[in-house]
Amino acid sequence: MEGDLIHINEWLKPLSWLYGFGVRCRNLLFDTKVLKEQAFDHPVICIGNITVGGTGKTPHTEYLLRLLLPHHRVAVLSRGYKRKSRGFHLADANTPMEVIGDEPWQIKQKFPEAIVAVDANRRRGITTLLTAESTRDNDVILLDDAFQHRYVQAGMNILLTDYHRLITDDELLPAGRLREPITAKERAQIVIVTKCPSDMKPMDFRVIQQALHLKPYQQLFFSTFRYGRLRRLFSNIPGPEEELTPDTYVLLLTGIASPQQMMIDLRRSTRHITPMFFSDHHRFTAHDVQDIEEAFTAMQGSKRLIITTEKDASRLLLIQDLSPIVRRHIYVLPIEVEILRDEADDFYQLITDYIR
Repeated sequence: MEGDLIHINEWLKPLSWLYGFGVRCRNLLFDTKVLKEQAFDHPVICIGNITVGGTGKTPHTEYLLRLLLPHHRVAVLSRGYKRKSRGFHLADANTPMEVIGDEPWQIKQKFPEAIVAVDANRRRGITTLLTAESTRDNDVILLDDAFQHRYVQAGMNILLTDYHRLITDDELLPAGRLREPITAKERAQIVIVTKCPSDMKPMDFRVIQQALHLKPYQQLFFSTFRYGRLRRLFSNIPGPEEELTPDTYVLLLTGIASPQQMMIDLRRSTRHITPMFFSDHHRFTAHDVQDIEEAFTAMQGSKRLIITTEKDASRLLLIQDLSPIVRRHIYVLPIEVEILRDEADDFYQLITDYIR
């Protein structure tokens, strides 16, 4: 049920009040035009949240790419979190992950026809994309994780909130995980409740809709994750495809903000899951490699797999010291977003109407 992953540190609420005061002052400066937002005479769609990580921004950005790329030239602009570079970088097929960050690298590998760029200064990044000869013919720019970057006034804001941690049930940092007060949701034209169970009941939809208390101009959608077939992380290693069965023993290896839903979903196929969770965007060390090797060796069962996410795969590929047996057993589980309640066409219409 919604709210089942929320933990509020009550003793930190006084600090949350101070934090909230600072954020409200900043937002007031933008609302009163003391701090200037820059709008662009070009379609710009922001996909973001007001919580600390884990709402599915990258999968939803990829969902938009699947919708739009057949008919539009699409650019994706990210800040490139934890990259080892500065300034503006335009990705190509051979750009190293360290230069642009794991999520932009993942998007470029999956969607080579998309324009993928990184720049912490979103205004500069958008301006570059609209003026550079190789990118200025794009039809729309998708801003990945820029809801708080108010120096850019996106033409359409899509706000994501996790089904298991609704923004209406959360608290501001550091007591909770909200980066802005709940009223910030009013800047969004579209709100998506992500990571929903695929078998949600009509009553569940109504309860969440009432809890969010959206404005008349805001559209609400619900999405869930669909999982693809397991694929080997190291494609040069021969071997048959694998499928999860009740007797499969799984080491779930992730460095994402909220792996709990993935754990819940995998348990529908097997109960033998050993979690090995690292922090979001974690860079694996030699000590981590040793821990992974030991955890895999300690697993019982004749059928053992290490399953990881597409996001983690980009960083695991950089590890040189994995043993041959671990390399042979690491698999990536792809995920795709699906809009629930047969509203995918309505969502697509909203997006394409805006671009036109």
